Amino acid sequence: MTHPFLDLAPLSADHFASVERRVAGLMDTSQDVVIMQGEALLPLEGAIRGTARPGTVALNIVTGPYGQTFGDWLRDCGATVHDLAVPFHTAVPAAQVREAFAEHPDIDFVSLVHAEAATGNTNPVAEIGEVVREHGALFYLDAVASIAAEPVLPDAWGVDLCVIGAQKAMGGPAGVSAVSVSARAWERMEANPQAPRHSYLSLLDWKHRWIDGGRKALLHAPAQLEMLALEACVERIETEGLAALTARHAHAAAATRAGALALGGGIEPYVYEARDAAPVATTLRAPAGVDASELVARALAVDPALPLVAGGGALAKEMIRVNHYGPQATRGVVQSSLAALGGALAELDGAAGAGAPVDLEGARRAVTAAWA
Repeated sequence: MTHPFLDLAPLSADHFASVERRVAGLMDTSQDVVIMQGEALLPLEGAIRGTARPGTVALNIVTGPYGQTFGDWLRDCGATVHDLAVPFHTAVPAAQVREAFAEHPDIDFVSLVHAEAATGNTNPVAEIGEVVREHGALFYLDAVASIAAEPVLPDAWGVDLCVIGAQKAMGGPAGVSAVSVSARAWERMEANPQAPRHSYLSLLDWKHRWIDGGRKALLHAPAQLEMLALEACVERIETEGLAALTARHAHAAAATRAGALALGGGIEPYVYEARDAAPVATTLRAPAGVDASELVARALAVDPALPLVAGGGALAKEMIRVNHYGPQATRGVVQSSLAALGGALAELDGAAGAGAPVDLEGARRAVTAAWA
């Protein structure tokens, strides 16, 4: 018996290349785009290991957990790393990046996460990119969470390595990712004796055997299901329109923030300023004395399909994340998520015999008004 997920025709090199071209269009880039056969950590690590080496002086901007990971990889490559860390409830201003260059003028590599879905903030990449270009440093950007939720423009922003993943705002599969690579980044890799070669982490293998060969022969058997799912998700984005999709995410973020403020009960936005809040996901601070993970568990008991999670690691007790991305970036999902949190909070407060009042109807009205 045939099976639609198993009995697939081979994916040709031409088909693979056509998906790459469509992803490049989504990123509005003329740089080389390589689709890699793994979750976004694959190109994120491969890009750093390909370009960093002893003698590299890196400015690693930390606005969440992924920035911390990038610093670890850079140090492992022998780079000298200057971390620019800001509180997770805010974004890093370009002025701080300029100050870092003034203090360390030998910086030649800058790593940044565009939107941190884990903490709910987003960074002003266009302004930061302008500072990086002034100093001629290589610019590495994690746009995994931001792609399709807000503009991602590697060419316009001077980004040399821009990594995206399909599993968040694009609404696609988690097992495939892509990276755009500038000519400067390729040159840096070619000159780096430590850059992975003949390795699954190697971007140079893709350049030498795939791009330089005219995209005629793939390096290995492609992940067919993931590639077909990626193609389908790009088709869906093209049908809706990228501008409409980013607008839908912006509406979801604004509505979640407004609804949470109106809900009361002690819940408040985790990211202080709306301008610093990422459109891909909204993080909320649990009321004092309330365990965020317990609150989320009670909310999900009502509807397990809601895109609610507690913060990771040390943030598990204080942070709630509403993952309103991809197909979940709708007014109905936002309203249902806040209603479930409000109901769970009222239940907890009732059990404790105290707590601030919850205004479910006020939250609903605030969501509706913000969406409009």
